[in-house]
This record gives sequence, structure tokens and C-alpha cells, in this order.
Amino acid sequence: MMSLNYLLPIKADRGRDIGELADYLNDLSHSTQVIVVDGSPQEVFDAHRALLESAVTHVRPAEDVRFRNGKVNGVVTGFRLCGSDKVVIADDDVRYEPAQLHRLELALDTAELVRPQNYFRPLPWHARWDTARSLLNRAFIGADFPGTLAVRLNPQLRAAGYDGDVLFENLELIRTIRAAGGRERLMPDLYVRRLPPSTGHFVRQRVRQAYDSFAQPGRMILELALLPAFVLLARRPARLAALLGAAMGVAEIGRRRGRGQVVFPAEAVWFTPAWLAERAVCSWLALANRVLFGGVSYSGGRIWRAAHSVAELRRR
Repeated sequence: MMSLNYLLPIKADRGRDIGELADYLNDLSHSTQVIVVDGSPQEVFDAHRALLESAVTHVRPAEDVRFRNGKVNGVVTGFRLCGSDKVVIADDDVRYEPAQLHRLELALDTAELVRPQNYFRPLPWHARWDTARSLLNRAFIGADFPGTLAVRLNPQLRAAGYDGDVLFENLELIRTIRAAGGRERLMPDLYVRRLPPSTGHFVRQRVRQAYDSFAQPGRMILELALLPAFVLLARRPARLAALLGAAMGVAEIGRRRGRGQVVFPAEAVWFTPAWLAERAVCSWLALANRVLFGGVSYSGGRIWRAAHSVAELRRR
């Protein structure tokens, strides 16, 4: 058994087929401790329990953990149950190979946080579209924000967790660890498969993902500037084409970083203009949600803050 915990926070408001996910978790439980923190209604919770083997720890979120972001409730509850200080946090669409988990286990010997890279398989059109975002992140900041992180727990994280009244919960965890002096290791060449969402879910997430950029003010300003830039350049198509061509060149740099061309298809680069156009519009819709409604809609409520800065977390 690996000295690694695999933590999955999950919530389903109605029954859905999780047979493939259950098989994946059951297989993992033979080599590592698997913890599923399930905030689903009782009948859905029971259906999930029936599909999971006894080796999988399947529990409800702790009653004293009540953040606005339900995923954080599951993660903080899971931290308390981990049998060792090494834990992988993953969304329900992430699929690790055992060798990849072993790499993370070793990496956590020298870092408090490890960030791998997700890639989509299979690849419907909207997965290629969203891959363009990942390629730009890899080019500009050296790494993407994946749906999975590996963490080495300290007593503070076990006892208090991190603030879950934010939208961009993964960035909040990353910054909480940085604020405590933890070391972060980027592994942009550790490619972990992720199942694509449905087309409807992809569409519903566009404004919410744009809202995440409020946690990175410089990025948000740049994204808000896209729409007026496109409007101004509409009368100068040659300059607009040059700008979009340059953006595609940047995305190609991100695709080739860490031999990313092995998992990222070349055609994803061609979706870069589409993603930029999407973000140009959705960033303004996110701003409207913040100003007019006090935050973005999330799980029946609204969340105003995307994430705290490292400086804020150090002061706290």
C-alpha cells in the first residue's frame, strides 16, 4: 500500500450512474486509502455506498464544517480522516494511473503541494475549446490549474483546513499553503486524464470560470480589456488576425512545454481565438454578477470572493 490518501469530495442532488467511477475507486483502494466524502441526499448516498467496496471510506461531511463551497466541506472533512500526511485531492472526473500516484507520493517528500496537469480524454469539441485555456496557462505561468492537487498535511490543515467561503477553492488551498511557508512543486509533465463534462455543464460553467479571475487582478484586467480591444480592431482585420495568430503561437508554446504534444492535440491551438472571444464576453458578465448581484451563483446561493491573496492569508 502507498503511504498516500486519495480524497474525493462528491455531491449529487439526484441519482446518476457512477458505476465507472465506483470501479475506478474500488481498484484504487487495493493500493491506497480512498476516502469519499459524500454530501448527496440520503437515498443517493445509500446508492453510492452500495457500489463501493468496504475498503473505501465513505462518509458524510462533518457537521461542524459549513462553508459556502461544498467541495471544501468534503476536503476539510477528509483531511481529518487521512491515515498519513500525504493526500491527493481529486474531482470525480479525474482518473489516475497507479504509477502517477506513486510519482506524487515521492514528490511530496520534498514539497508541501504538488500540481500536476490534466488533459481531456475523450475530446469532444468543447474539451478542445477548454484545452486552449490550459495551453495559454502553461505558456504564461508555467502550469495550469488542474482538477487535482497533492498536499502534505500539517497540523493546521488537519485541524482547521482552509477557507471555503470562496469560489476558486483550489487556488485558495494553494495560497494557504504558500502563506504558511509551504513549498510548491509544479509538475506540468505529469499528465493525468480527465473526463470531459457534458456540453450543457460546459456552457453553464463559462461565467463561473471567468469569475475565478477576480482572484488574480492583473489577469482580470487583461481579460476585461479583450472585448474593447476586439471592438477597436474589428475595423482593422489585419491587426486582429495578427493578434489572434500571436495568441495561437503562445498556445503552441504551452502545448510543447513538457512534451505536452503527447496529450494535447494540435487542433486545440486553433480553438484559442474562440476561447479568447468567450472570455472577452464572460469576464464582463462576471463583473456584472459581482456589481449587481453581489457574487456569482453557486449551489443555490452566491459567492462574492474568488480567493484570498497570499498577503491576506498571512495576516490572518
